[in-house]
Amino acid sequence: MFDITRKCVEWGDRSLTIESGKIARQAGGAVVVDYGGTSVLATVVSQKSKEAVDFLPLTVQFLAKSYAVGKIPGGFFKREGKPSDRETLISRIIDRSIRPLFPSGFSDEVAVVCNLLSYDASSPPETVALIGASAALAISGIPFHCPVAGARIGYIKEEGRYILNPSADELSVSALDMFYARTDTSILMVESEAHELTEAEMLGALQFGHEHCEEVIKVIGEFAEEARKCAPAEFVPCDLSAIIDSIGSDYKERFLVAYSEKEKKARVAKLDAVRASLTEDLRAKFLSESEGDSKYIAQDIVYAMKTFERSLVRERVLESKSRIDGRAYDQIRNIEIEVDLISKAHGSALFTRGDTQALVITALGTPQDEQIVDGFDGDKRERFLLHYNFPPYAVGEASALRPPGRREIGHGKLAWRAIHPVLPSKADFPYTIRVVSEITESDGSSSMATVCGASLALMDTGVPLKSSVAGIAMGLIKEGDRYAILSDILGDEDYLGDMDFKVAGTREGITALQMDMKVKGIDFAVLGTALDQAKEGRFFIIEKMDRVIKESRGAVREHVPRMESMLIDKGKIKNVIGAGGKNVREICEKTGAKIEISQDGTVMIYAVGREAIESAKDMITGIVSEPEVGKIYSGEVCELAKYGAFVTFLGARKGLVHISEIRNEHINAVADVLAVGDKVKVLVIDMDKDHIQLSMRRIDQETGDQVDCELYAPQRRNGVAVGNTVGDSSVNGGGAGSAYVPRGDYGGASAGRNGRGGGKRDGAAKSSSSAGNGGGRSSSSTRRRHSAGSSGYSSDSSSGNTKSSSSESSGGTGGRGRNGASGDVQNGPAAPKKPRFF
Repeated sequence: MFDITRKCVEWGDRSLTIESGKIARQAGGAVVVDYGGTSVLATVVSQKSKEAVDFLPLTVQFLAKSYAVGKIPGGFFKREGKPSDRETLISRIIDRSIRPLFPSGFSDEVAVVCNLLSYDASSPPETVALIGASAALAISGIPFHCPVAGARIGYIKEEGRYILNPSADELSVSALDMFYARTDTSILMVESEAHELTEAEMLGALQFGHEHCEEVIKVIGEFAEEARKCAPAEFVPCDLSAIIDSIGSDYKERFLVAYSEKEKKARVAKLDAVRASLTEDLRAKFLSESEGDSKYIAQDIVYAMKTFERSLVRERVLESKSRIDGRAYDQIRNIEIEVDLISKAHGSALFTRGDTQALVITALGTPQDEQIVDGFDGDKRERFLLHYNFPPYAVGEASALRPPGRREIGHGKLAWRAIHPVLPSKADFPYTIRVVSEITESDGSSSMATVCGASLALMDTGVPLKSSVAGIAMGLIKEGDRYAILSDILGDEDYLGDMDFKVAGTREGITALQMDMKVKGIDFAVLGTALDQAKEGRFFIIEKMDRVIKESRGAVREHVPRMESMLIDKGKIKNVIGAGGKNVREICEKTGAKIEISQDGTVMIYAVGREAIESAKDMITGIVSEPEVGKIYSGEVCELAKYGAFVTFLGARKGLVHISEIRNEHINAVADVLAVGDKVKVLVIDMDKDHIQLSMRRIDQETGDQVDCELYAPQRRNGVAVGNTVGDSSVNGGGAGSAYVPRGDYGGASAGRNGRGGGKRDGAAKSSSSAGNGGGRSSSSTRRRHSAGSSGYSSDSSSGNTKSSSSESSGGTGGRGRNGASGDVQNGPAAPKKPRFF
């Protein structure tokens, strides 16, 4: 049933298998390529164009489904949506590699689809997909010049060693990430990011890739010979020599005059006028009014004009050694630079080079603003974003704005690769960085203008870049043995030339390189010359940039979110977060800050203002810190009750100021002297696991100093003092005795730092007790009063006011406390529990 053809070869340290005849047999060409566990189904279909066009209607789509890594897509519909940026970039790599290999003038619709079936992190999918597309084209019968192969190249700088198709782990330590594509004779396409490598190191990577792709090209050729069912169709372009030869010398002169205009707008206007006139003349001469009677069609006229125009301009450049706008081969257009021109932006730059202009604006955010990239190679967070926008008005066109297309995504990624190697680490600069390049004018090299503008804007923002980064686009015009390498090419020079060669980097080396070849026969000597010439141009541009801003500003602007970190005990992380995130949400809502907590206990706080950060830090400190008895804190009244006021302090701690501890005088109601939101100073006088008792009356609310307090005269009932006792507190011993108790409603209570105390409510004279590591003090009472240490008992009795000092001793013989007198100690019962007010 299946007529299967299979080829297998060892390539590098993995096995490469190409197979056809089993899957997708209705397609013009279909192959399954497997390399080290990464498998791709590549299919090709072609059909006649529905209407005559003057370009190749080629579409390439790389698809990565979740099943390739054994996952189910997220979202409500549980299926894949629009292609990711990674898929788009791989599609562009395949497109740029195969497009130059179709015959000139071929205009049939061609659709190439590469479906990722299985993914292994050890084998790059773009390599497998390009090999699959090349093999499918080779057996499809579509006119296609020759097989093409590609490989990903890494480089370990310390060892001077290049790596063929590095794994994800190897790429993480590599100083180079390059994709290289070639035919059997020459280079086709290069896309790379590098960590400031020299021109020699980059050229070495190109030669390394060239050597290792040769074996794959040979295997594809052998596979095609066995698998194809018919010979490739031969495409014979229409002979347009008669049309071209008929163009008179007057039009040649008019074209040359139009191309000599230095400004793009004037040049385009003159060229449009010449083309319109020539088209009218040629149509009248070569197209018959009767349909089908003419030897040529309208599309032939367009092709003939393009061929004539291209040949005319290229010859002039090679002969006169002067370019379209009159510049020398290595001359760069006039450059104008301005920074800090957008008031509310975190950073901005306007970079103008000739008629190409980029307005680049930056914004800084918190790590919570990082982009979560859900890809087939795993989820990751991206802290550096660079977006490139190319609106129609940049080239004087009136058309609707559309979402970013493949070109915008590809140009933005190239600029991203150029800037990424010089960014500071997240530890040194924890901000999320977004750069947006608005191309406001374009006449070639807009992606390299984005690189220059991004470097300037980031320095204006205060991002500590390692060095300035500049980019330059190089061109090539080659006829036989004659060639010209052009620096800083115009849009027309890009269209008419044979190479688009973009290089970005610092003074130390190259950070990004992109190359697209349109002709065969470019050798490494020519590439080496182009790299050297690009280096000179790059240094010239960096010098211009350094005159405006040479290094990053010392600090970010005031309206940039501020960041501070604090370290907490890992065991307290759950306390800061709270049940269901309650605590951390409350902190964010009250302060306006954003908080991020790491598993190691690092807490990052982000806010625009300093006050919000400090408030958030105080609240977090309050959650993780333990208040200490005897210490003074600043707080805020958060709730009023009949028996006192609740005060928050240390950020999120909450304690009770009993009504008797508010003032050194009788108050009828708490609301008479306090209101929610009042700022107060409080002294911690007692605390246990769940509750904290505070005092305001013992603190001077103006200065925040602790003061000695004497209560007003006690109430008496039948000559007996009722619950009105003054007690001194020691540092580590018991607190004061019972405070003023109106009408004997409550027994006063206090304890040492680790003690417990309680009073008895009986509506008459009271008995109070305290227990702890330090001895407490008894309150005034007509009954027997007692105070117990951990293993001791002391007693005293009197009628009337009593003042006794606490002891620091823990049981045993009653020693003298730090601030109090000693007392007799004997065994006694434990103290009763004190009442709880909240």
